[in-house]
Amino acid sequence: MKLLIRPFSNNDLAAIVQLSVLAWEPVFHSFQQVLGPAIFPLIYPDWPTIQKEAVASVCQEGEKYTILVAEVDGNVAGFLAYELNHKDKTGEVYMLAVHPDYQKRGIGTTLNELALEKMQESGMKLAVVGTGGDPGHAPARRSYEKVGYTALPLVRYYKDL
Repeated sequence: MKLLIRPFSNNDLAAIVQLSVLAWEPVFHSFQQVLGPAIFPLIYPDWPTIQKEAVASVCQEGEKYTILVAEVDGNVAGFLAYELNHKDKTGEVYMLAVHPDYQKRGIGTTLNELALEKMQESGMKLAVVGTGGDPGHAPARRSYEKVGYTALPLVRYYKDL
């Protein structure tokens, strides 16, 4: 496996949008299981479309986010988007996804390590990332913990009315 991490190019957009939906499908399935049939559709009425639009928006915000693309043997296999807040000296990982065909090969960890290195080089003093505590987010939590993030468990409650 030849892994290359490189900056985002507009030619990557379609592949990144597609892989993000595939990568996050288990997350939304997990949300559906946790939230149930009454609440899930209220929060995520059309999650694939919402997710595609969110990823495309982040990828097209060239000034706000830095996007790293993981390429394996010439194929876009994953991406990570992060933001720098120079005022607070904080870097935040905003999105991370690895195509299911390339998961469990260290790609997410490599993307995280490079993002942390870039944050530090930019003078950031703290790195932050948010993720879910549900089973669908377990791979993301493992990736973040591998590179040294400390989890602060938070709970958000929902109630259908």
